[in-house]
Amino acid sequence: MEKMLKQFYAADCRVFRNVNQFFGQKYLNVFFRNITHCGGATFTISAVVLLLIFGSTPIRLVALASAISLTVSHIPVAILKKMYPRRRPYLVLDEIYVTDKPLKDHSFPSGHTTAIFSIIVPFAIYDPIFATVLLPLAISVGISRMYLGLHFPSDVLAGMILGSTTGMFALRLVEAIFPYTI
Repeated sequence: MEKMLKQFYAADCRVFRNVNQFFGQKYLNVFFRNITHCGGATFTISAVVLLLIFGSTPIRLVALASAISLTVSHIPVAILKKMYPRRRPYLVLDEIYVTDKPLKDHSFPSGHTTAIFSIIVPFAIYDPIFATVLLPLAISVGISRMYLGLHFPSDVLAGMILGSTTGMFALRLVEAIFPYTI
């Protein structure tokens, strides 16, 4: 088991370095330094609130599912960060590129990735057309967390799973409460 964990960690570090090595690319820096904010609290909360206020009835209900998902998904994020206090890659690996003013809290799971997936998955399920734009956005946020030196791939993967799962359940909950409306 220990050997398998070491191999997993080595693969995690290898994938991380393969993404992080491009940090010096001017256009990638601009893109990833901006797209990463789409997983932040300001963007995710604002987007959901605006859709709750200005959306049509079905969109409001999907936004309600996103709001529930965003709220619920961060409970396990907080718990997991305390249970598994994993240090961020820039703190444990040599020769890593990292953004200015990097986060100092624990790395696992990625809160930004959890947040963006938790709000987009209800919309992607509601109408797969939304998925064509929203999934690349969410995946870009996840990649940005590695590119900026803040998360290992397994942190991002855990955030994707956590956000997606809460998004699916929240949409099903809203559909059960408001049948025939979505």
